[in-house]
Amino acid sequence: MANGVDGPPRPSVMHLSPSEQHSRMNGERVAVQINSRRRLPDFLQSVNLKYVKLGYHYLITHLAILLFIPLLLAVTLEVGRMGPEEMWQLWANLQFNLVSVLICSALLVFAVTLYIMSRPRPVYLVDYACHLPGEHLKVKFSTFMAHSEKSGLFDEKSLDFQRKILERSGLGEETHLPAALHRLPPNPCMMEARIEAEEVMFSALDELFEKTKVKPKDIGILVVNCSLFNPTPSLSAMIINKYHMRGNIRTYNLGGMGCSAGVISIDLAKDMLQVHGGTYAIVVSTENITQNWYFGNRRSMLIPNCLFRVGGAAILLSNKRSERRRAKYQLVHTVRTHKGADDKCFRCVYQEQDENMKMGVSLSKDLMAIAGDALKTNITTLGPLVLPLSEQLLFFGILVARKVFNMKIKPYIPDFKLAFDHFCIHAGGRAVIDELEKNLQLSPDHVEPSRMTLHRFGNTSSSSIWYELNYIESKGRMRKGDRVWQIAFGSGFKCNSAVWQAVRTLKPPAKGPWVHCIDRYPVKIPEVYKF
Repeated sequence: MANGVDGPPRPSVMHLSPSEQHSRMNGERVAVQINSRRRLPDFLQSVNLKYVKLGYHYLITHLAILLFIPLLLAVTLEVGRMGPEEMWQLWANLQFNLVSVLICSALLVFAVTLYIMSRPRPVYLVDYACHLPGEHLKVKFSTFMAHSEKSGLFDEKSLDFQRKILERSGLGEETHLPAALHRLPPNPCMMEARIEAEEVMFSALDELFEKTKVKPKDIGILVVNCSLFNPTPSLSAMIINKYHMRGNIRTYNLGGMGCSAGVISIDLAKDMLQVHGGTYAIVVSTENITQNWYFGNRRSMLIPNCLFRVGGAAILLSNKRSERRRAKYQLVHTVRTHKGADDKCFRCVYQEQDENMKMGVSLSKDLMAIAGDALKTNITTLGPLVLPLSEQLLFFGILVARKVFNMKIKPYIPDFKLAFDHFCIHAGGRAVIDELEKNLQLSPDHVEPSRMTLHRFGNTSSSSIWYELNYIESKGRMRKGDRVWQIAFGSGFKCNSAVWQAVRTLKPPAKGPWVHCIDRYPVKIPEVYKF
């Protein structure tokens, strides 16, 4: 206000009629009413569409209940109006139709019994353990580059390329490499590879047996997956020899199936548990780096050197209903997608020798596009199994509008956040996590377990999804009824999913790979980490 004096606003003379201006100038007091134009609110701006969608989702999800309540009230009111004579007459009619009642009851009992007997056996995840490598196996970026330079096997362009990959990889300074690669010169021999495999598998299994109190001789099924190291006798035979397991155990050793082999192993164990009742199954997921380090200068083969690190996990499954009381999760679905019929997909992750006969794994520049296509196929199958009816109706409606009526609207991406509470995306690399976060419209909190696992442990191949699950538990975020989506990609090319549901609320584990450092996470990961 002028002169610093506050007061009620005065109508401007410019907004008065000529007669009112004349009266005002003559000193007369005239009551002036200013009519402001009231506009309707812009509902698109004032209403958060997120809440509209949540309301729609709630309505469709509980539609059956909302329709049943009025029907129940109507029946209750009708029964309340019936007198004693009408009630007696109804009972008499039922007595005269006793044969019909008995037949209907028998058919109902038969149908319920048949349904219960035909249902698949539940598969419970009793517990699991992840390998934590020793402190002496940690490799800092500076150490990694120093060893690469001193080996004399890489030219300047290759060294510079590896440095750039490390700076943008999303890995931290505490990942681990096997002992053979810490030596100068490196010693990638068969003996060192066996030592790495035994250390990883046996430490995870020792912890698993200790936590569950299950004896090795009680295990009826053993599935081991390791893509690039397949010695004779097999890795599964190494485990049987170490723990003196029984002679009639059913063993499977999966090789060459890439980073998604962990889900494949779970799927195989699930199928075996449907056939053999009242038993335990152990799945061991790992990868061996010692004999699969690339010592050449082809760039597409140098990327795995910068990303892959030591890791492994052991998982105890059971179909015993008595195990539900102490189990952590129940397996809900497994969905496997294989794109190997296409040559481009088949060769996008390919083990071969370079022009100098150096063995390595080559990653195609089309890898992310191929992974996106495999993901699309996978979620097309998974969606109807897990998505609420509201999302399926939206997806189907927009699909019909696009394909039948040729309407130019964007394809609808189902909201998988309505189906899952936690996401364990294979920590294959920063680009993989970024792409899934974008395509599935996830929040930073949803991909936090994957980013932090990549930072702390690197790409541990098929076992990375178990380090991520352990991260969620260590943060105390797992509640009873929560659904977890484990999704992994692998050579071939494959995209595989496993869906779990928490049987009970889980406390942070007293032992595990995150116990010593969980309080430091999450950490901020820079776009480029200079070292």
